[in-house]
Amino acid sequence: MSGEVSVSCVVITKNEEAKIEECLKSVHGWVSEIIVVDDESTDRTVEISRKYTDRVLIRRMDNEGRHRNWAYAQAKNDWVLSLDADERVSEGLKKEISEVLNKDTSFSGFTTPRRNLIGDYWLRWGGQYPAAQLKFFRKDRFKWEEAEVHPRAFLSGSCGHFNSDIIHYSWNDFAHFFDKVNSQSTLEAKKWIHSNRKMSMPHAFWRAVDRFFRKFIRKKGYKDGFYGFVVAFSDSVYQILSYAKYWEMKNKQ
Repeated sequence: MSGEVSVSCVVITKNEEAKIEECLKSVHGWVSEIIVVDDESTDRTVEISRKYTDRVLIRRMDNEGRHRNWAYAQAKNDWVLSLDADERVSEGLKKEISEVLNKDTSFSGFTTPRRNLIGDYWLRWGGQYPAAQLKFFRKDRFKWEEAEVHPRAFLSGSCGHFNSDIIHYSWNDFAHFFDKVNSQSTLEAKKWIHSNRKMSMPHAFWRAVDRFFRKFIRKKGYKDGFYGFVVAFSDSVYQILSYAKYWEMKNKQ
C-alpha cells in the first residue's frame, strides 16, 4: 500500500465491525502503512480490516499499556499515528500532519483535540473538549505505562500541538455509555487492589461529589444540557461503583 505520508497508522481493535471501516477509510491512501492489532475478535473486524491493509496482526490483550507498546513496535515508519476503531482523522488534521512531515521538526510528538460524541451529539463542555490527546509521535520517543486501566503516556522530548480534531464516536447511545462506565469501574477497582491502594467510603463519596461539581459546574457541563448532566453524573457514579467493587474484592480476599 502506498500513501502520501511516511506514517504508520496503528489501530487497536476488539469486535469493532460496526466502526472499523470508517476509521480505516479516514486514513487509507493517505498514510504509507496501516497496522491493525486485533484482540481475537469474534465478529467481522479482521475481515473488514483486510480490505484496507495486509498488516492485520492478532494478539490477545494482556493489559492495555503493554498491548499498545507492542503494537507501536511493529511500525516500519518513524512516525506513528495511534487510533482506536471509533476515531476518525479529519481533513484538517491530515493537512497539519503533512505540513509537519515536510519540514524538520524538533518535536517528539503532537497532541490533537479530540471531539467526543454520544451518538451524533458533540460534547463541547464539562472537560470533554478539546481534551487534547497525544496521538502522533516518533515511535522511539513514546511509551505507555503498562497499567491495567487508564495507563499514562510518556514522551521523551518536547511536544507540539495540532489545531484540527480527531473525531471520536465515543458512545453509540446512553446504554453504550453506561456499559463502558461499568466495565471501566471494574478495571479501576482491580487497579486499586493490585497497587494496595487504601480507599474508604468517605473518600469515595467525596470523589463522587467533587467529580460532579467539577464537570457540571466548574467546567460548564450544564451548557451541554441533559447530555452534560448525564456525563457529569456518570463520572460521579463511576467513583461509587469503583469503590463498591473494590470493597467487594477486598472482602473476598
